[in-house]
Amino acid sequence: MGVRPPSNDVDEEPDVVEFGIAALDARLADADARFPATAAELREYFGDATVPYDAAGNEMPVAEALAETDRESFDSEDDLLNALHPVFERKRQAASTSIFKQLRGLVPF
Repeated sequence: MGVRPPSNDVDEEPDVVEFGIAALDARLADADARFPATAAELREYFGDATVPYDAAGNEMPVAEALAETDRESFDSEDDLLNALHPVFERKRQAASTSIFKQLRGLVPF
């Protein structure tokens, strides 16, 4: 997923803020991960790396996301991303429903 960041007239900002599987897909595109792969191999590969799961920049470790899939292997990159999508989506929804997040969204600054 991705959203456009707020405009502040700075040309150095990215056009889109990536989070969830879009952010992970971007990392995989730059990486040398090979499939099929086991969850253990992917945890070793990503180490302590985190991935943002919402536009606010909240992150979760890839290893934690892999553990939540209850899968031991992934046949392809698409298989990995499809398995992780519900994990990131649950995390994003949980973060957006907290009362603090809702109040913060009402404040214009």
